[in-house]
Amino acid sequence: MDEQTLLLASKQGDAGAFNRLVEHYQTSIYNAALRMVGDPAIAEDITQDTFVSAFRALHTFSAGNFRAWLFRIATNACRDHLRSAQVRRNTSLDALVESPAFGLTSEQETPEEFAVRRELSSFIQQALMTLPTDQRMVLILVDIQAFSYEEAARVLKKPVGTVKSRLSRAREAMRAALSTQRELLPAQIRSG
Repeated sequence: MDEQTLLLASKQGDAGAFNRLVEHYQTSIYNAALRMVGDPAIAEDITQDTFVSAFRALHTFSAGNFRAWLFRIATNACRDHLRSAQVRRNTSLDALVESPAFGLTSEQETPEEFAVRRELSSFIQQALMTLPTDQRMVLILVDIQAFSYEEAARVLKKPVGTVKSRLSRAREAMRAALSTQRELLPAQIRSG
C-alpha cells in the first residue's frame, strides 16, 4: 500500500496501517532526534513521543507532506527537550559510541580505520552539539535527512531564506571545527 492509502486507513482507525507508517519512518526520526539531543535513550523517547503525538493528531493532518509533518513534530519535541531544565549542556558521547547501535559499517574495516572513524564520529557529534539549536536542526534536516530547503522551511515554520542562511552558518561552523581535526579526515577530503 502507498503512503496515502496507509494514511487514509490510519485515519479510519486501522492501527496496522499506522504501524506500517511508523516502521517506514522510525529510523529516520530516531536518527534526527539522536543527532539533536545526543543521547540514545532520550532519542528513543522522542521518537516514541513523535509517533504517539502523530497518531493522536492524525485527524488534523489533511494533505501535504506527511514526512515533513512528522519531522515537525519530532523537531518540536527535540526543541522542547533541549529547552527543559533537565538537560545538561555537556552531554557525554560515550553512551553514543558504546551503544549497541554503534557498529562497524564494513567487515573489511581495519582496527585502525575503526578507531579513526569512531574518533571522527565522536568529534562530529561534539561539533554538532556546539551549534545553536536552530542551526543544528537545519543542518540535520537538509544535510543528513536530505530534506529540500522548502521541506525544511515547512518543518521549521521558517522562510526558505532563513533556512538557507542558518544552513550556511552551520556548515561554516562545521567546516571550521573539522579543519582542526584534519588528521581524522579521509585523504580525499584532506586534499580537497
